[in-house]
Amino acid sequence: MKLSRSLIAISAIATLSIGVLAGCSPASNDGGGDSGSSAAALTIAKPDGAITTESHNPYLGDSSASKYGYAKVIFEPLALVNPTGDLATTPWLAESVEWNDDYTELTVVPRSGVNWSDGEPFTGEDIVFTFDQFLNGKLTDAQGLNYQGATVDGDKITLKFGDSKYTAQARVLHTPIVPKHIWESIEDPNTDPLTEEGLAVGTGPYALSSWTTESVTLTANDDYWGGELAVPELHYVSYGDNAALTTALASGEADWAQAFIPQIEDSYLSADEDNQFLVSPTAGAGTLFFNLQTKPFNNPALREALAWTIDREAYVDIAREGASEPVWNVTGLGTLLEDEILPEYQEENYSVDVDKAKQILTDAGYTWKSDKLIDPDGEAVSFSISVPAGWSDWNTEQALIAEELDEALGIEVKVDQPDWGGWDAARQEGTFQAIIHWLEDTGNVYGLYTSTMDPKWIVDDKAQYNFGRFDDPAVTEALNTYANASTDEDRAAASAVLQTAFAENVPAIPLGAHPLLGEFNTRNYVGWPSEDDQYASGDPTQPGIVQVLTQLESK
Repeated sequence: MKLSRSLIAISAIATLSIGVLAGCSPASNDGGGDSGSSAAALTIAKPDGAITTESHNPYLGDSSASKYGYAKVIFEPLALVNPTGDLATTPWLAESVEWNDDYTELTVVPRSGVNWSDGEPFTGEDIVFTFDQFLNGKLTDAQGLNYQGATVDGDKITLKFGDSKYTAQARVLHTPIVPKHIWESIEDPNTDPLTEEGLAVGTGPYALSSWTTESVTLTANDDYWGGELAVPELHYVSYGDNAALTTALASGEADWAQAFIPQIEDSYLSADEDNQFLVSPTAGAGTLFFNLQTKPFNNPALREALAWTIDREAYVDIAREGASEPVWNVTGLGTLLEDEILPEYQEENYSVDVDKAKQILTDAGYTWKSDKLIDPDGEAVSFSISVPAGWSDWNTEQALIAEELDEALGIEVKVDQPDWGGWDAARQEGTFQAIIHWLEDTGNVYGLYTSTMDPKWIVDDKAQYNFGRFDDPAVTEALNTYANASTDEDRAAASAVLQTAFAENVPAIPLGAHPLLGEFNTRNYVGWPSEDDQYASGDPTQPGIVQVLTQLESK
């Protein structure tokens, strides 16, 4: 994968031997001995403040197991879909996974020799039971799986769905599998916290040992099907904010986290040569969305001119401090999906070309008066960009765009930083002018195009994506075809329509890859994912954490 120079530089910095700052020498690891000990625990940290209510239910987004992330090392999925690197699918609790042509049926072979952490054998009945909870209504289908039932043929289980899951494969494959012999007695799995003795049972590499509001401890599963684990114990903790988390990571009090850390070289990397930072690009992107229904963005010429003016390298280098990759292609697709770009667009990239932007505007009837851009109706062009206060990287990008467009095109850009609630209401109701937002990451081209051009996201006049309310019947048909196609040829044809529509209409401007971030140290363990081997991301909140933990070896 081709990386921007800023990413390469950060990776190089992370591997250099850097002098330890005075007063920041690493502390010994609380859970397992001194630095270098093969018995050291790993402390996995978040900046979410105190998590006060105990709940080990993997299906509840507000459970402590979900908030801390430890559900993922207890309850395992059928397979792991890598959101970065080669975007590959790795069978996990299933020995094999295979979709039919239109992705409405998934055939799996349960892995043999697996036991639940209470010693009971894992079987295909557990897989069927897990999904049947959605069918019989016992468990809410929060992921929209539309599961229709299962058939069993020898050691093969076929799970059937009411629509194509091509764009939602990870949602199916990452469903936590739970033990039938325990969950069939749980009256309401939508609310049960699983705090009674013997309920938090999984097949995962670690089992719950103790829970307090300060720390959750899990110990290695000695009977884990994946083999012996180098790390004997995991501690999950949550700090009050990013600053406290950064201090804990720099000092060695915490070992592993995912966070955007401003001035990461000074505040974290330079504190210890073993401190590492991994940026894992995904198919999603930080994206500038426009309200296409009102001035000034109802004119495609203005949108195209902005695409030739906004500096994506500045977004990466300054706003994201290197933790991203710029997206320049006119299709909006980044490097992970560059092989999917149509031949005619492979070399069609935006750049900062103010003369070209001005010519586009002039041809569309725009003029300048006292260095201010005037639209064809005779009105000065101005707009606001809205991002919640405290989102430091995107707040910086707001200022960058305001400066770039004022100097280059004479556009006044007002920086709006409301609280999250006000921002959320405006993006849903369409009362904003421009916002920076993420995309639905489906691991393929569909994610960008459904996020920016799909009317399905507008329900009761509120938008969950497609905030600009783009609506073109031909594009909608292509989106539906892509999502439900039974052949690669049909998907490719639909993708061609989508790429062309995006390039011609410029409904939004992807700025840079929206990556998964991971901070970790190599004092006690090696085998972590790296820029050269992104077998998983370095983000401990992702399902791939189980894959990382099985790869770690004592130093």
